[in-house]
Parts: sequence; C-alpha cells; structure tokens
Amino acid sequence: MKKNIVAIIPARGGSKGLPRKNIKPLLGRPLIQYTVGPALKSRFVDRVIVSTDDGEIADVAKSLGAEVPFIRPAELAQDFTTSEDVLKHALLWLEENEGYRTDIFVYLQLTDLFTRTEWIDKAVQMLLDDSELESAFVVQPDHKNYWKKEGDRYVRLNRGFHMARQLKEPIYREDTGLGCASRAYLILEQNRRVGDKVGIIVNEDFVIDIHTEFDFWLAEKVLLERPEYRKYLS
Repeated sequence: MKKNIVAIIPARGGSKGLPRKNIKPLLGRPLIQYTVGPALKSRFVDRVIVSTDDGEIADVAKSLGAEVPFIRPAELAQDFTTSEDVLKHALLWLEENEGYRTDIFVYLQLTDLFTRTEWIDKAVQMLLDDSELESAFVVQPDHKNYWKKEGDRYVRLNRGFHMARQLKEPIYREDTGLGCASRAYLILEQNRRVGDKVGIIVNEDFVIDIHTEFDFWLAEKVLLERPEYRKYLS
C-alpha cells in the first residue's frame, strides 16, 4: 500500500547568532534552497513542507517549489522550541486541516550542509523494506577518544584507546539534520524524532553546520571547490 511520505523543514524567522540566516544568500542562492532542492528531487517524498513563522521565508520557500500550508504559531518559534514540537505541529495540522495522515516523515535541518537526495531516499527505503525499523538517519563516524564525567571522576566512553585508528571501532555521531526518516507515530504518540530500532547511513564526507559568518564563508569555499554539492539545486 502506498505510504504518505512528507519532508518537513523547520525554518523560523528569528536567529540571534546570524540574523535571517535561513534565507541568507550562499553563492547567490538562499540557504534554504540547499535543503529544499534535495528534498524535491527525492523519488519517495510526496510533499516538501517548510514550517516557518516568517512571511518572507514562506515566500522564498514557495518560490523554490516547497509547500507552506500554514504559518507556524509564534509560541512554536522560540529559542527553546524543540524540533519534536515543530514536527508534531506540522503532522497534526495536515491531518486536522487536510485529512492527510502521514506514514513516514523526513526531517531535514537547513543549517546542516550538505544534504543529498540519495540519503533521503536510502533512509525512506530502509523503512519501506523493514517494517520493524522505526527510523533511519545519517551518521558521521568518529574515531576520537571520548570521556564523560560520572560523579567526581571521568570515565572513558569508548574502548581501544591505544589501538590504531583503522582498528578502532568508531562512535557514530547522529546527523539527523542531514537526513532522517521516521514513522509518524513516533512524533504523534511518543513525541520522539528517532526510534529505538534504527538503520544508519554512514557519511564520511565533509559537512558544515551553519551558525556564524565564518560558517557561511567556509561553506562558500567548499561549494566553489566541490561543484557536485550544487547538483541538487537546478
């Protein structure tokens, strides 16, 4: 049976670190386009929805081909609003106002460069192929050594401190902003973006999380040197 699959991209108007960053031009294109573009090219995603509280962002998103069926309430666009609250609002709005019930949602964060359509499709395909999986998402392998504090002492988080990097079992950093597909019931019933039974997509390539002017400068340099990152924009 055909599944209803929706990509949701949160994009609020307020940003204290870098004002208006969501539509700030990066190589002449608004930042949001670098996430909307790959989502629109997905062979599984039926709808690409931008959740925003800002009229200008809404206009830009619609001009790029995304849907903005609602303006997000101001109380869900605060500094400490969670992604889960934003996703739940979007899925409930679609169901209550359009009678559209989502089976799988794809979460994308436009400040995480560089999302690829292949990741979106692979994450969704994992859920379609395995009914027991709750989520599938992009991860970054990390071979560094980590510690955490327990009481008044520090303990190791991973093993193999004195092993060669090639032999050490990596820790995986969750990069759901680059691509995460989950079953809708996780948000609607449990208020969770990621389930317990997961599939992962390993990305060992370069990524940037855009929060500062330096991040923008670095992203521009990478895009100029790596034109393949721009293939999703046309």
